[in-house]
Amino acid sequence: MYSRPWFLFNRHVETIYPALLRTVQLPVYERERITTPDNDFLDLDWLRNKSNQVVVISHGLEGNSGRGYVKGMAKTFFENGFDVLAWNYRGCSGEMNKSLRFYHSGATDDLATVCNHAFDKGYQSVFLIGFSLGGNLTLKFAGERDLDQRIKGAIAFSVPLDLYTSSLELAKPSNWVYSRRFLKSLKKKIIEKSRLMPGLNSNALKDVTTLRHFDDVYTGPLHGFKDALDYYQKSSAISFLEGIRIPTLIVNASNDPFLSKECFPEKISNPLVKFEVTSQGGHVGFASFTGKGLYWTDLRALKFVREIQS
Repeated sequence: MYSRPWFLFNRHVETIYPALLRTVQLPVYERERITTPDNDFLDLDWLRNKSNQVVVISHGLEGNSGRGYVKGMAKTFFENGFDVLAWNYRGCSGEMNKSLRFYHSGATDDLATVCNHAFDKGYQSVFLIGFSLGGNLTLKFAGERDLDQRIKGAIAFSVPLDLYTSSLELAKPSNWVYSRRFLKSLKKKIIEKSRLMPGLNSNALKDVTTLRHFDDVYTGPLHGFKDALDYYQKSSAISFLEGIRIPTLIVNASNDPFLSKECFPEKISNPLVKFEVTSQGGHVGFASFTGKGLYWTDLRALKFVREIQS
């Protein structure tokens, strides 16, 4: 199990240090833009080994393919012979998307589009890896549908399995630095899109002070939900775990500042789902210093995929 370096002395330092200071040496991604069924676009970033196996990496809230945790995972699998597809959600690739929607924790239609594109490329083995929001997205995707047999396994780290109670956790005063950062970024995108699309009203932003309020006013209504609670209830991965039919690994740290106790189910009856709890790690932290630039999560994911393959 994971053990943090001595100088990362609490869960907030464990979370913030990798987010701000991690650097990963990686070949330049090859970017590809694909069209979605609703005539929008997704930007995919590739590393290619001419393999018939690919890992599809899904980032967290307001992340992108350039984040350290994505690049670290990409480096791990690329250097072990896999192709890598790190995709950017709508509005996260540096250019605002074209339709009157964004991304959210339950928007598995876009992950399906990405996987179908990978199948069209000829890949015979696809492994899904998600972090935080991307972990929830990955698990929901795996549990809500009959998957193509070429999808061999799924891995999710730091997953807010229960979105409602996790939103309450993020709203606590001790987490103000995170919620403030997320809100600032999300509000900026609403303002940018409202300039492109007059149908989107940004005036309500001045009263939005929490992520749940943002989801009430924007995320929910923009994506077909009644409000934030409806969005959380219908999108939380914890409701889809029993439907998963591929080998799946979930890893959450018990000291994760984002996660509620509901994100640590006492029992998962699905034998294909392995749930691991570490005592340390923070949120998408798990820093380690091996001299190769890889973190504990990178090596844990690779080990799990090797187990699936054997």
